[in-house]
Amino acid sequence: MSRERGGVIVAFALLLMLLMGFMGLALDFGHLYIIRTELQTAMDACALAGAQELNGQPDALTRATNAGIAAGNANRVDMQLASWNGKGGVTAADIAFRDKDHVATTSSAAARYVRCTHTQPATQTSLLLMFGQATGTTAYAGTMDVGAAAEATTTPAQSTCPVPLAIRPKAGGAAPDYGFAKGDWVTLLSKTGATNGQIGWANLDGSNSASETNAELAGHCGTRVGDTLGTPGVQQSIADIWNTRFGIYKNGDGPSANPPDFTGRVYTGTSWSPGRAAYSDFVAKRQSFAPCAASVSDCEKNNDIKLNAQSLASSGAGGDMQRYGTNRRLVAVPVVQGGKVADFVCMLILQPLSTPMVDVQLEYLGNASSADSPCTGSGLPGGAAGPLVPVLVR
Repeated sequence: MSRERGGVIVAFALLLMLLMGFMGLALDFGHLYIIRTELQTAMDACALAGAQELNGQPDALTRATNAGIAAGNANRVDMQLASWNGKGGVTAADIAFRDKDHVATTSSAAARYVRCTHTQPATQTSLLLMFGQATGTTAYAGTMDVGAAAEATTTPAQSTCPVPLAIRPKAGGAAPDYGFAKGDWVTLLSKTGATNGQIGWANLDGSNSASETNAELAGHCGTRVGDTLGTPGVQQSIADIWNTRFGIYKNGDGPSANPPDFTGRVYTGTSWSPGRAAYSDFVAKRQSFAPCAASVSDCEKNNDIKLNAQSLASSGAGGDMQRYGTNRRLVAVPVVQGGKVADFVCMLILQPLSTPMVDVQLEYLGNASSADSPCTGSGLPGGAAGPLVPVLVR
């Protein structure tokens, strides 16, 4: 019996070491799992934000990279640390692009997928560190790297948020362009009536309420292929809501409440002599946050329009158009056939409204579901037509 004395203590010590090992293992894997989950969320955000910028334009990769960096780093990683535990966040080196065949590309025109990959280095562990210290094994430094990746592209949404307008195909016109050519200016007929032209006001909820048209133009919307649209009248206030997209305000309104686009540049037969294809100039004016003009009176004089407005959003770097600006003049418009929504096209709003009953023009920019469409949307992916929305593919 004397030989067995102390056996319990030895067994307990061995059991305690085993239990501590399991505890260390649980702590290590729990910590690593949390970091991996947080890092995956950041990569998902990076890929989705980047994919929404892939519209084939010359600056698409630059915009996608910047959007991916901003969205990824807006997340918290390593136990919700904003600094990512000081180990660095997403950089341009973490973002890559692939074409429609999933081949790596650096071409803005060809890029269809964005892939974000990031590794959080040297995550401290407990069990491996103790094992290394106990055994004197330098191979077990007590740290592990944790990585995550995400890839996204764009696909048409099940529903989208167009402006309360409807466009009819030209005679004999079929998908995807319905008889229009990119760059064509199409008249929004208010004064002469929508039944006499290609495009006119149309309520997305199927009603004939003019107040609903105002609400939808301000952002209350939601339309699917197959919906029946209404044919409303318009109120005076619809011109005021429309004009905020140009940074033109009245009645004490301002950019913080109703954001403008990034530019208020107006295109009319007076200010843009070609009378078509103003989109490339519009993109350039957006990059400098150019206004309609220096003042309301100059805007009216330069474009031969009467606005009855009081103020313009300030322009240039640091101005209202940069601070509050958003994508407000590139809009999706429902295509109506047989009284129902059949598709969506992308159009550029060219001109402010002096009154609700004045005919203005929009520029046709192609089918909204085209890979190179500058119109982007929000909503659930998986539709057959409409503005493209980002979706994770891996």
